[in-house]
Amino acid sequence: MTRHNEPAGLSGEEQVTLRSPAELADALPYVLGFHPDDSVVMIALHGPRGRFGGRLRLGIPGVREEWPEVCDQLAECLISGSERRGERPDGIVLFLCQEPAEGASGQEVMERLRPLAQRLRIACGRLEVPVFEALCVSEGRFWSYVCPDRRCCPPEGVPLTLPGTSVMAAAATFAGVQVRGSLREMEARLAPLGAPRAEEQERALDAAGCELVPRILGGVDSAAVRAQTLVLVGRMLKRFGAAPPIADPCAADARDDDLLDDKEAAAMIIGLQDRLARDRAAAWMEGPDAETAQRLWRALARRCVGSYGEHAAAPLTLAGWVAWSAGDEPAARVALGRALQVDPDYLFARLLHQACNEGLDPELLRDCLRQEGVDRAVHAALHKGPEPGADAARPAEQAEQAEPTEPTEPAEAAPSAEGGDDGERQREERSPGGAAAPGGPGASRGPGGPTGAGVPGGRRRPEGKQRTRRRSGGRGTRSRR
Repeated sequence: MTRHNEPAGLSGEEQVTLRSPAELADALPYVLGFHPDDSVVMIALHGPRGRFGGRLRLGIPGVREEWPEVCDQLAECLISGSERRGERPDGIVLFLCQEPAEGASGQEVMERLRPLAQRLRIACGRLEVPVFEALCVSEGRFWSYVCPDRRCCPPEGVPLTLPGTSVMAAAATFAGVQVRGSLREMEARLAPLGAPRAEEQERALDAAGCELVPRILGGVDSAAVRAQTLVLVGRMLKRFGAAPPIADPCAADARDDDLLDDKEAAAMIIGLQDRLARDRAAAWMEGPDAETAQRLWRALARRCVGSYGEHAAAPLTLAGWVAWSAGDEPAARVALGRALQVDPDYLFARLLHQACNEGLDPELLRDCLRQEGVDRAVHAALHKGPEPGADAARPAEQAEQAEPTEPTEPAEAAPSAEGGDDGERQREERSPGGAAAPGGPGASRGPGGPTGAGVPGGRRRPEGKQRTRRRSGGRGTRSRR
């Protein structure tokens, strides 16, 4: 789940007044930064004029039996989050966004999701916060579950405004707000490669795992593997940086995939499972290296194919970290959400997602990271507190904190002679089972997926839904940090 605690929409001189359901539907992509696919979106409203406040997004649960519990969790999550910031919502705007299946219509989608909208309205009403408007957006049209006036909200729906033609679009363009396409398109840039390339890459990962994992876990040679990984990352960053830019995202990703051979990708993926290697790779986070690093992390995430899907947590979280550090919150939230999908226990992603949700200034984390390891830096930044007006950090981190590590410049890839590295790595590779998750109500149940992993008061699963047990052991080394 994505929970955005900062005020949504435009601010200051670029504020826009939305007066109708049509204008609300048009504003949604500008509020989130992308077109949500298969999503529940809830936005808190404050004051007599309905100022936008916190908002959250969750993939629409595919199992109807899960709807009641999910609705209660979503209402509690949004309202309690607003209360922690000292401002209880006066109302909520609800969006259900889903495209019809082949052969179906948008109106059929609207009717199928009507019980979900009603259940969300009931859940919010129980907490004494009314839902002022509930819209279904599908097939280029919207329907209101609240407005009974057929003149403005007819049964066949109302066509959405043409992109870029509304007052909101003009104000967003003036303010520099960009819509990054659909959520599905953004997630596709992080998805594993398909056949036939996936088979070749998995064989390369098998070979790299057989060579590197014993050296990493044995401890004697772990520093040398770490140094080799960072040297290879530095070389790939130079290669990616020398490639001319391509405007089309699909073409750019395909070109980046061609810049990596299978053995190079496999060596970096296995090497980044070592927490200290990942910490030092995270230092490529600002300046001219940031965009190139984000491209490399996305490319490595796409190479985590087959049985190596969980290994994508490290490059995905690095991609989310660099995007957030560079001010691209929509891309950061999508990458962190994907990381938590592939490994809900990956602590770096969970803590970073919490920091993002708590409204922390990325510079606070960057400053900590320049002096400390990643996990400890995020812990320290969370405990220093968010920017004024943002949600206060919750004491959710019950897991063991990382020991401080020597700051290392990314370009310096010589083997480290630090004492205690191996013992520290072994301590940090223990799964932080007691850590409270920073996200919202659970893992994804819909195609849109979550970008969080947790619920208020602990991690819960819908009744009757069994926890999927991940493969233990197997190929590669996995660090939950």
